[in-house]
Amino acid sequence: QVQLVESGGGEVQAGGSLRLSCTASGSSFSTYYMSWFRQAPGKEREFVAVISRSGDTAHYGDSVQGRVTISRDNTKNTVNLQMNTLKPEDTGVYYCAASYDYGVAVRPSKVVSWGQGTQVTVSS
Repeated sequence: QVQLVESGGGEVQAGGSLRLSCTASGSSFSTYYMSWFRQAPGKEREFVAVISRSGDTAHYGDSVQGRVTISRDNTKNTVNLQMNTLKPEDTGVYYCAASYDYGVAVRPSKVVSWGQGTQVTVSS
């Protein structure tokens, strides 16, 4: 099973940008759909973005559409999340996830591996 480690979280002012990275262990990274989820205090985990195995297709949650971009590098076993125009409501723990199902936005139970999460705090 793939192991995932996120990095790049931190604190930023509203309107700023952050780039999150997730590094996967193992040799089968390209067989997974990769996604990002987030969880704010007291709220359920929320879908952010998913990217196809080849990296040519992506899908975003409504709350981040137009402000974030997911990308992957299968030669480096990494998936990134570029977040721009951040808002205080983007605050939360961001999780990297691997699945064999592209439809994790509506089927989060299909995630087979989660990272430990990285904290993002957006101050107003």
